Amino acid sequence: MKIHHIAIICSDYQVSKKFYTEILGLNIIREVYREERKSYKLDLAIGDHYVIELFSFPDPPKRPSHPEACGLRHLAFSVENISEKRQELMEKGLNCEEIRLDEFTGKEFFFTQDPDQLPLEFYESYAV
Repeated sequence: MKIHHIAIICSDYQVSKKFYTEILGLNIIREVYREERKSYKLDLAIGDHYVIELFSFPDPPKRPSHPEACGLRHLAFSVENISEKRQELMEKGLNCEEIRLDEFTGKEFFFTQDPDQLPLEFYESYAV
């Protein structure tokens, strides 16, 4: 029917919480600390649409990203104005790649990374 949510395990919960809420602007639905697991679980939404579960666990292993490893390649967010979003993120201290053009759709996009180097794509909105 649709993707319900994406789960992300972070290495520094407070840094990632700030990144996803203050820099990317996702809304907090619920935040819980699970003492038995020494783990935070933060449910995040874009508007009212639940999209990300952010987890912390003691000493999670690093996920290799470079060169690209098997598994999740990146998360992509749809935005209305690609240039404005890139400028906004750069003003908040993110290192953003140059805007590129998707040769198949004719839409613009760029990449940046979250605090754990998870690649994030911002893609010009379009109907599929």
